[in-house]
Formats: sequence, structure tokens, C-alpha cells
Amino acid sequence: MLLFIDWDVNPEIISIFGFPIRWYGLLFASAFLAGYQVLSYIFKKEGRPVEQADQLLLYAMVATVIGARFGHYFFYEFPLLKADPVKFFINMVTPPYSGLASHGASIGLFLAFYLYVRKNKDQSYLYVTDRVVPTVALGGFFIRMGNLMNSEIIGKPTDVPWAFLFKRETEHELLVPRHPSQLYEALSCLILFIVLMWIWNKKKQYTREGLLTGVFMIVVFTLRFFYEFLKENQSSFEDSMAFNMGQYLSIPAVLFGIGVLVYAFRKKPETIQ
Repeated sequence: MLLFIDWDVNPEIISIFGFPIRWYGLLFASAFLAGYQVLSYIFKKEGRPVEQADQLLLYAMVATVIGARFGHYFFYEFPLLKADPVKFFINMVTPPYSGLASHGASIGLFLAFYLYVRKNKDQSYLYVTDRVVPTVALGGFFIRMGNLMNSEIIGKPTDVPWAFLFKRETEHELLVPRHPSQLYEALSCLILFIVLMWIWNKKKQYTREGLLTGVFMIVVFTLRFFYEFLKENQSSFEDSMAFNMGQYLSIPAVLFGIGVLVYAFRKKPETIQ
């Protein structure tokens, strides 16, 4: 007997005056709200003004949306971007934000942190990224749970007992039990958040610069590379590739994380903030 979880969740929670309130939107907003609480806690513990957390959150929100939307079009729908850049720009900044690429969001965030550091010269670049990556990991948990509620980014067919039968998924004709790949990534992000906060809590402001950033990049994108083997491709052009787009983009992210981690352990402890 084939065991599986019957997944038939309505992505819409309620409709108010014709305006739908969806699980994904609620969880997406929760990612920023929870991230802000964590970041404010970190800044308070290190004696920094909470106003800086407010400013950093604003940078992160704008960078996440623009970076993720641009990344989606650039990496997965480049012909549409090339054919009509004006329409792309309108779609990029206009809700609902269907189609978000985590690699694009990562690039956007790293650029935003650079702009933030230019205005807050009392903080180094890696100091800032180290304080933000735990919140990004927590945000990843909420966003992947939103994907699960939307029955999107589904896994490949499987006979594992925890497989999900996504009854509301419409992109694939074959209705069979599949890997709940969204849940795999969500739980991984939650565990990583706990680990990063544990590492930071041991030394707080004396944590080696780059340590949290390096660990985050290596863990997230190494897992992403292997999880992709369990997921359906997001675009048809990936079917003819040895690895899909998410895997190719994860490789430089992991290498970057390794480089940052090497830097963190080579830097003399007395020069760390």
C-alpha cells in the first residue's frame, strides 16, 4: 500500500471585499516581521541603536523584492526580459510578486548591504552580513512554507511514506505522490537559523567577522544544490541541461562562502570588532 500525505490546501485564506488574503503573502510578510525582531534583538544585545535595524530592514526589503524579481526574469525568463524590458520593469515592482528567485534575492541583499555600510561607516561589511544572515535563514523558512501552501516548487515523484499528493498543483499532468521539497528547504532553513543564533550567542559582537556569513552561504547553497535533484525543473529549458539553473547558480555561492570562511579564520582575533 502506497503511503502519502493528501495535500489539498487552499492557497487563499479569505477574501475581503474581493481582495484575496493568501498564505504566501502572509508568510512572506511574516519573514520580514520575524527577521526584524531577531535583528533588533541582536543590535540591542550589542549596544547598537535600534534605528539602525530599522534602516537595515528597509534596505533588505527593497533588495529582496527587486533582486528576487529581477533574478527570476534574468535567470529563468530571459527571453521575456529581452523582448520587453518595460513590461518586465512594471511586473517586477507590481504585486503580486509571482516568480521569485532566491539567488537573485541574495545578490540584491549583498548589494544593499554595501549601500548600507557606506552610510554607516561604524560597521564593516561582514559585520553587517553576519548579523543579517540568521534573519535570512529564518525568512527562508517562512517563504518555503509559503511555497508549500501554494503547492509550487514541487518535488519529483517518489514512494517515500512522507510524500505529498499535491492536488492543487496544475503544472504537471501526472497526479502522483511527490517529494515535499519546499518542506525540506523550510526545515533546513529553520535548523540553520537556530545554529547561526547559537554561534552568535557564544561571543556576540566578538564573533569572528565572516564566520556566520560563510557558514550560511556554504550550508544553504550546498543543500540547495542537492535538493534540486529531488525537485522538478522550474523552466523547460533546464530539461536539456546536466544541472539545472539553481544548481549552477549555487556553485559560485558555495565557493564565495568558502572564501569568506577562510578569511574569517585567517583574520587575527584582536582585530575583530
